[in-house]
Parts: sequence; structure tokens; C-alpha cells
Amino acid sequence: MTPPDDTTPPEAAAADLVGIGFGPSNAALAIAFEETAPHTAGEPRSRMAFFERQPAFGWHRGMLIEGATMQVSFLKDLATMRNPMSRYTFMQYLKTKDRVAEFINSKTLFPLRVEFHDYLDWVARQFDPVVTYGAEVVALRPVTVDGVVAHLDVEARVTGDDGEHTVVRRARNVAVGTGLTPRMPDGIQESRRVWHSSRLMDRAATIGDAPRRLVVIGAGQSAAEATDYLHRTFPTAEVHSVFSRYGYSVADDSPFVNGIFDPKAVGAFYGAAPEVKRQLLGYHENTNYSVVDLELAESLYRTSYQERVLGQQRLWIRNMSRVVAAAEHADGVRVTVKELATGTSEVIEADAVVCATGYAPSDPLPLLQDVVGECKRDDEGRLVLGRDYRVATSDAVRCGIYVHGAGSEHSHGLAAGLLSNTAVRSGEIVDSILSVLAR
Repeated sequence: MTPPDDTTPPEAAAADLVGIGFGPSNAALAIAFEETAPHTAGEPRSRMAFFERQPAFGWHRGMLIEGATMQVSFLKDLATMRNPMSRYTFMQYLKTKDRVAEFINSKTLFPLRVEFHDYLDWVARQFDPVVTYGAEVVALRPVTVDGVVAHLDVEARVTGDDGEHTVVRRARNVAVGTGLTPRMPDGIQESRRVWHSSRLMDRAATIGDAPRRLVVIGAGQSAAEATDYLHRTFPTAEVHSVFSRYGYSVADDSPFVNGIFDPKAVGAFYGAAPEVKRQLLGYHENTNYSVVDLELAESLYRTSYQERVLGQQRLWIRNMSRVVAAAEHADGVRVTVKELATGTSEVIEADAVVCATGYAPSDPLPLLQDVVGECKRDDEGRLVLGRDYRVATSDAVRCGIYVHGAGSEHSHGLAAGLLSNTAVRSGEIVDSILSVLAR
């Protein structure tokens, strides 16, 4: 382990909680800490800090498609399931916007995605004093007291209007909530005309008003939404949706299956044997991964069928196929599509390619390289997490390291990377932190 250098702050300046990332997971954690930690006026905000790599708050901004709705109930916001009386609930947000009655009249549990993003931004702005934006955490350096790691110095490279500088904040507990990293298909790199669906809205605005042909890779909700958006936005363009399945698979959101996202299901999953966990993830991956809402799937089918009837086909569903190459050139992208059933290939000349190929959890291990030798890992090299999301360590580490969000799916189940359990999970982490601080 690397000892602290002379530039680290004094022990008295240590924060009870330093969060890496400030998306929904750590925003909910900030709420839970503020509402739960015993404090006097002015606290506990003085006892927590967060570093966020983005220059401002943003959550899947590239997919804020007009008319798109959330796939989870508004009650699964950042606070309600833990504390319905919180001033940070979605209903409190609606109250500040004078839209409570209108939302109720809409008779829906699923708000517009752009509205829910505005809610998240509304929450984030209230924590601006404790969040440093444009800050990339580059290291967690152990601080040893009496032979054990009592604190971690969180070192961040901050970029702002005044240039770049380094900030170090000492922490008694660190919460890693760095979210997801866009995943591109094997062998395909992002470029000016080839991009991940997370950048859809920004990049679509750069391809001109009348593209001839657009390709979308993927079979999940983002792929279907991107296909629908491009087809509506560019009324003269062909849109080719390419995926290896026979057809879009519909998400299972039936009540019994949806229970896998309930807080009590997390405990059952956590306590299960490894082979049972693998079975459960396999059984119910169709609740979240590579699946599409039924209404959207039916709409795309009707569009494709109607165009065939009229002899004016613009929407092409290329099922049982895979994009094996996407070579950008001066005028577009040469896309090679292989039909899996026949083994034959076809080249499509496209103006742009959207890769709606999902995300991978951000790996916390590089951040923990200075203490990783003291962290316990399972047979697959993943961090061992306690039920309270705390990284299991040797006795040489006293400070708390917590990993939440998608990085805990292997141990805590499908709800780990989704909004469904965010509020309750944050409360569990805060309870864990406070129980240790009270010793």
C-alpha cells in the first residue's frame, strides 16, 4: 500500500462520506445521508463530498427522445421507497413545478423521460455545494493510522474555466457509484459517423436533414427507440435495424416477475448459492436486457407492414443478422451485414450507424489499485461485497469502501443497476456507515 504524501489534508478534515460519481445512485445516497445522519444545523452536508466527471449533471441525455417514457414507476424515485415524506421525492418536485394535479390527471405511473431527468437535475442542483463537477477521480490513496488504513485520500483531476488542478479529499468512507460505460460491438470503433446510442440525440443532429440510409445495431429498448426516432425524424431515409434474434423480444413486466426488483428480493438473492444466482439472472434477464416494450415493438411491426403494403418500405428489419464490419469513408459508412442462417453477406452504404449495444458496469478495481491487495475477491476476480454493499477487506483496512449500482449486480441481483431499489439501497449504505462511525 502507498503511504500518503505531504500534500494530503489533515485527519481532522476527513469527510464521513466521499462519493465517486454523482448520478442517481450517489444522488440518492446524498439524500439518505442528509436525512438519516444525526446532525446539528449546517450538517451533515459539511461531512460529505462528491466528485463527478461530467461538467454538469446528466443522466442518459443522449436518449431523451421526445415522447419517450420511463420504464419504472415514478414512485421508484430517489427517496420515496425509503422515506415517502422526503422533500426530494418526485411528488415534491411536481409540487414545486405546480403540476401535481395535471400529472395525476394523466393517469400514468410512468412519467416522460425528459420530465424524470428534470426531476433528477432538480435534486442534483440542491446538492451543488457538495459536488465538484468536471472532476475525474484518479486515485484512492490509503492513509495509515496505527498500522491500519483509517482513511482514503480521494485524488481528483478537476477541469474548469480556470484550467486543470488537483483536489484531494480525505474520507472515512468512499462510495463508488460510477455507473455504466457504453459498450460497442466487437471490432467496431466509434467515429464521426459511428456512435453509441447514448449519444443519439447529439449525433443525429450532425448528419444533415436528408440522410439516405441509417443503420441501428441491437435488439433492446434503446435500439428500438433509436430505430423509431430515426424513422420519424428523417422521413426520406431508410432505417435498417440489424440484430441476431428472430425478432424483438418483449420485456416481461408482469407483477410476479417484477418482484425481483423489490428490496426484499435483494436479500433473498444475496443469500443464495452461486449456482442459484446464475440461474435467477438467466431466468429473468428478459426483464431488463435486450428486451423491448410491447407497445413499441407492435408499433414498429405495424410501420414495417404498412410500408410493405404500400410498396414504400423505409423500415427494414434485418433479423438473424450481424454487423461484422463498419468502415467509415469520406461519404459515409460501408456496413457489412452477415445473415446468420445462410452465411451470406451484404454491404449497406449508410450515412451513419447507431450502436445500441448496451453498457458494461464501470470497473472499480483500477481506482482501488493501492488497496486492492487488501480487498477480497471471488473466484471470478470480482470484489466480494457485504449485504450492505461494503467491500470485504482484510483487517488492515478500517475505512469503508462501498460499491453500488451495476457493479454489485453479481452479488445483489438485477435491481442493482436500475432505479428500482436505489432509494432503499442508499438507506442501507448510510445505515452501515453510521453504525461504523458510532463505534
